Amino acid sequence: MTALARAENKTEAGGTAHLVAALAKALREQQQLSQDQLGKKIGYTGSAVSAMETCAQPASDQMLVKLEETIGGGLGVFEKARTFVLLDKYPPQFKDFSLMEARAVTLSSYQTYVVDGLFQTEAYARALIGGGFPKLPEAKAEELVEARMARKALFDRDPTAMIELILDEAVLRRPFGSWEVQSGQLRSLAQDAQRDNVCVQVLPLERGLRGAHAGSGGNMVLVETEEHHHVVYLEIEDESILVSNPAKVAQLSHRYAKIRTQALSPDDSLSLLERLAGEERK
Repeated sequence: MTALARAENKTEAGGTAHLVAALAKALREQQQLSQDQLGKKIGYTGSAVSAMETCAQPASDQMLVKLEETIGGGLGVFEKARTFVLLDKYPPQFKDFSLMEARAVTLSSYQTYVVDGLFQTEAYARALIGGGFPKLPEAKAEELVEARMARKALFDRDPTAMIELILDEAVLRRPFGSWEVQSGQLRSLAQDAQRDNVCVQVLPLERGLRGAHAGSGGNMVLVETEEHHHVVYLEIEDESILVSNPAKVAQLSHRYAKIRTQALSPDDSLSLLERLAGEERK
């Protein structure tokens, strides 16, 4: 990591990263461990421990797990910090929604440009995030990839969340990174589509030829919160809106319902995903 990247990380690190750094240093010193000694215990170099303690490179999720096992003392502080450290890594416009998503009872997403982040493979997310403009520093891009992958815990959460995804067919045909990355993403979507708590549908390209296209207004994510409130999350050009007005939520919910009726059935959508994943492209 370059000196510039380390300086940027120190400036951008959130309050949780600084708290974790201070706690880790205090517990390390309490147990009379040098940075090199702690590094050996958790599988990192002493330099990595130093970078964590100065927030030049905040603790990764894996490092937090190891810190809990090694110097946590059964307090659970590093385990509890994992959620909030990951939250610090999310873009500002996504932070409020991320906690709501993690606790959602139902989640219904319609996406027209890229695969919903919840369903992205690591390779697809890395190609998408790393290929954005303006280009992010490599370390920052990796943080965002890690945070995005952590969202997948929702699939297996107890209590179970019910998750729907409707993708415009164009998303399936637009590669990021390479056709190999895209094929891997399509195979992953096909696997997720077969989960008991997941429904994946595709809005076919020819829908626009058949008259009204209910999805032309763009992306949306409908959420039923743990308190059974209904909200809609909208995001465009790094700006986000969380809609809670009942009348507007109802309007967007009706639009989503219409998009669902215009999409292929779940079985036909799965067949399309599997066919496109198996196509050879050059």
